[in-house]
Amino acid sequence: MAKRDYYELLGVKKDAKAEEIKKAYRKLAVKYHPDKNPGDKQAEERFKEISEAYAVLSDAEKRKQYDQFGSDGFHQRFSQEDIFRGFDINDLLREMGFGGAVRGGFSFGRGSRGPQRGEDLAMEVNVTLREAALGGEKRVGFQHGGQREDLSIKIPAGIEDGAQLRLKGKGSAGAGGGPAGDLYLTVKVGGDPVFTRDGDDLVVERLIRFSEAALGTSLDVPTLDTPKRIKVPAGVQSGTKIRLKGCGITHRGGSGKGDLYVKIEVKVPELVTGEQRKLLEQLAQTGL
Repeated sequence: MAKRDYYELLGVKKDAKAEEIKKAYRKLAVKYHPDKNPGDKQAEERFKEISEAYAVLSDAEKRKQYDQFGSDGFHQRFSQEDIFRGFDINDLLREMGFGGAVRGGFSFGRGSRGPQRGEDLAMEVNVTLREAALGGEKRVGFQHGGQREDLSIKIPAGIEDGAQLRLKGKGSAGAGGGPAGDLYLTVKVGGDPVFTRDGDDLVVERLIRFSEAALGTSLDVPTLDTPKRIKVPAGVQSGTKIRLKGCGITHRGGSGKGDLYVKIEVKVPELVTGEQRKLLEQLAQTGL
């Protein structure tokens, strides 16, 4: 069952300041606290929900990751123990007259003993369209524990913009001998001066003269490896795409490739010489 949005649970906007979030939580905590609703399981459950929301939104780093990954993505990375680690509302509850600890066996996770897994980290990695299409190794640097760390990562061929790569054990160190968290890299694919990407297909534009469009021609076109020569049929219309099968981007998993489409654009001259005008007028008289 999908969890409700934390901002919605507390009744605040996504750009709410920390003090607004705290104020909203205090108001709801007074209403749903188990001491105010003895034996009311529904109120107790609601209190747990708003406390979980406050545990995340009151922590700058957890809130940043919640905003970045959304509710579903956040809960794939953070367990309940992760969410409540380092979170203590006892002082806040005492201020509200509840004596601190929550009755009924509901624990916020503070004071849990034994090994604890470190928090996950997130960053972006920029790749070119060609790197995304062909894959390969890439060196990236990031700040970790106040120090710069350089990593060699594998870019899978065919990766798309916005895809994520997980580097296990490259997150924050665990506590008490627990395992380190993971590092999640969000891939940002840049543009290319030659190709435009359409899924696993590539598009390249080629400009030809009117006479070439009418009579047909041959063109050398770039691909991701070696250029290829194509025939442009006589009478081709501007906007026509000529397909080169299998010259596109590798499908994720390595099973085949997309195609390359050469988009033909017919150039109409803005200026013509006197001789060219006479020839065009003669052609026009023939019905061309």
